[in-house]
Amino acid sequence: MSIRWDKRNHRWRYEFDRYIEGERKRANRLLPRGWSQAQADKFDRTESARLYAIATGVQEDDRLIDEAVVLYLKDKTQLKSFKATAEHLAAIAWAYLGKPLSALHEVAKAVRDNPVGERGRPVAPATIRNRLACLKAACRHAWKHHGISKHDPTSRMQLPKVRNERHVYADRRDMLRLARAADRRDVCVLVRAAFYTGMRLGELQRVEVDGDLLLLRDTKNDDVRALPVHPKLRTLLRYLPLAADKNALEHGFDRARRRVGLQHVRIHDLRHSAASEMVNAGEDLYTVGTVLGHRDPRSTKRYSHLTARKLADAVGKIGRKVPHTKPKAAA
Repeated sequence: MSIRWDKRNHRWRYEFDRYIEGERKRANRLLPRGWSQAQADKFDRTESARLYAIATGVQEDDRLIDEAVVLYLKDKTQLKSFKATAEHLAAIAWAYLGKPLSALHEVAKAVRDNPVGERGRPVAPATIRNRLACLKAACRHAWKHHGISKHDPTSRMQLPKVRNERHVYADRRDMLRLARAADRRDVCVLVRAAFYTGMRLGELQRVEVDGDLLLLRDTKNDDVRALPVHPKLRTLLRYLPLAADKNALEHGFDRARRRVGLQHVRIHDLRHSAASEMVNAGEDLYTVGTVLGHRDPRSTKRYSHLTARKLADAVGKIGRKVPHTKPKAAA
C-alpha cells in the first residue's frame, strides 16, 4: 500500500517508493482534504499503474496537472490575487489531482458538470469559470516557462461562457437617499464618492488626494489613475481614503439600503451608476472607460445599451428635410 493517514495534516498521503528495472522511482503528495479511504485507494491504484507504465517505457511521461499547479503557485506569489487564485485551485483539486496534462479538457468538463462546493452548496457559473481560468493559466505557465509538456496542454480546454452583468443603476435621488440614511459618516462618504467617481470600494480605501486630483497608484491594471475631483466631493476630501475596514463599510451600507427600501442596490452598482450618468449625459464610451480605469474596451461595452437613445436620435436624422433658407441679398 502506498497510502497512509497523515495525522499532522489530517489527510491521506500517497507515497510511492519502488525500484523498477534497477531505477528508483519516488512520489509523495497529500491528497485532498475530505477524501475517503476508498478514494485514496483508487488514486493509489491509478497513479501507481501510471508510474510503472512510464518507468517501463510502456507509456510516455505525461506530467501531472498538480505539478503544473505547484510550479505556478511557486512562481506567482507576487500576484495581487494570489490568495484567491490559490483558493480557486484548491477548490477543484478533487478533479485534477493525479490526472495527466493530456486529460486537462476532461478535468475541465468534470468541473463544469459538477458545480458543487465543498459544503455541498451550488457554485455560481462565474466562480466555476474563474476556477478553470486559474487552472488554465497554471498549466500554460508550466508549459511555457518550465517545459513540462511538449505541446500547449490547454489547447483543447474550453472555459464556460458566463453572462452575469448586472444592470442595476441608482440615480442621483437614490444616491442621496442612501447617503442620508447612513448611520456612519464614512458610509455616507462611500456612497457619494462611489457615485461621483465610479471607484470601487477597495480603491476608495487607498485613494490619495493631491489637490484637485484623486490618485490611484496601485490599480487593478497596474496603471496610475488620476481623476479630477467632482465639485460635489470637495467638502468630503478630508475623509478620504476611507479608513474603516471593508466589513464595517459593507454592513453600514446594508443598513442604509434597508432603511430606504433599496436592498437590490449594491455598493458596486454605484460604480455602474456613475457610468450610466456619464453616458446619459452624452459622453462617449471611450471617455467613460477612461474614467473607470478600463484597459479593455470590452469592459465598457456593457454600457452600450445606454446609448440607444442617442443612436435613435442619430438614425432619425437620416433623410430629414433641411429647412430651406433664402440666400441673403447682396448688400
